[in-house]
Amino acid sequence: MRVALINPNWTFDGSIYFGCREPHLPLELGYGKALLERAGHAAEIVDGHLQGLSDADIRARVAAFAPDLTVVTTAPTYLFWRCAPPELRVPQRLLRALAGVAGRTVAVGPHGSTTPRAALAKLGVDVVVMGECEEIVLRLAEAGGDPARLPAVAFAGGDGGVRVHGGPWASRFTDLPALAWPDDWVTRHGHHHHRFDAAPRAPGAEVEASRGCPYSCSFCAKENFRDKYRRRNLGILLEEIDRLTAQGVEYLYFVDEIFLPNRALLEALVARPVTFGVQTRIDLWKRDMLDLLGRAGCVSIEAGVESLTPEGRAALDKDCRIDTDDLTDRLVFAKQRVPFVQANLIESDFDDPAELDRWRDAIRARGVWANDPVPLFPYPGSPDYRKLWGLPDDRAWERAVDHYLAHYAAFSDLQDDAPRPLPELEAAE
Repeated sequence: MRVALINPNWTFDGSIYFGCREPHLPLELGYGKALLERAGHAAEIVDGHLQGLSDADIRARVAAFAPDLTVVTTAPTYLFWRCAPPELRVPQRLLRALAGVAGRTVAVGPHGSTTPRAALAKLGVDVVVMGECEEIVLRLAEAGGDPARLPAVAFAGGDGGVRVHGGPWASRFTDLPALAWPDDWVTRHGHHHHRFDAAPRAPGAEVEASRGCPYSCSFCAKENFRDKYRRRNLGILLEEIDRLTAQGVEYLYFVDEIFLPNRALLEALVARPVTFGVQTRIDLWKRDMLDLLGRAGCVSIEAGVESLTPEGRAALDKDCRIDTDDLTDRLVFAKQRVPFVQANLIESDFDDPAELDRWRDAIRARGVWANDPVPLFPYPGSPDYRKLWGLPDDRAWERAVDHYLAHYAAFSDLQDDAPRPLPELEAAE
């Protein structure tokens, strides 16, 4: 079977989206391609974002490939599945442009994983995959594009209704193949995600050492994908990293939900000519492992602190076992070994604004960056969404955006345009 795997050319005007706007490697599509080709299928990735392609350009490439099955993602790479743009206008527009040349169409991503019926209706695709998508896309290709006997899919039934089979899928993940990206893609990838210690001199890349998280913080939308914690086979991961460094990559960003201390990986990285960035919880790192993290080449830590008070952290279900003074000490200790350390803060009723300002000034004076507390968006698929409204229904994304717009007058500094209601954004396309 011939399978096209498409990452749209993303735009974010008017969106509440606060993730990075730069292109990143489409890891989920890379895994899908590797599994498909291993099984004897023909697969091609078209990355509209990284390659700067218009919808017409993407259509031309898809038409030339003549796929039986076309997969379109609804979020800009796995890195942002849990904080994706709520609106589907970009994949909607692309799928309309692909009409007549795409074969059977499939949507993968957080939207279909959390609200499969709504995603199916909005996108007009033949199949929606729920949860982690690599293995299900392969099984769909093996089934000739027919989802009738597959798990973790939604599709239109013969009676005009929607059939939803099972729940979101969790891939084995541990043995996913080492990814191989074309040289010209790597050359184009000049972005070093969340790096602030130095200007890029060579390409960057994204990799995945683990998937899922053993914690259940209330704000994290991971209930329907990338939930169960799994660690990737070290030999496979190092093969992928060595391939990237041979292509000239000097900086890696680990897209892991939570980069937990991993002595074997860090010791392997010590001898490799690469720097890297991570997102983690500083309370899980002891001093000897922070020493090793620095020696391994880490130059950027994004550390989830969220709140300065035990009550605030408890309200977010952080399950943090140390107090604010100890968190502060570990952040400062990490900064002595890693060039850039950021303490992430979330807007909380439990934090006194004046005390927050004092703490931020004090920790910045010691070299640790602490952001302005950001408003909390209740992503469908997060415990916060369930606390407000119960399980997500077909209007879950609209409801969350409406709530966000109604409750916050100031937004993230990345949201340079005033965010607009979701129906307005999707209707504009």
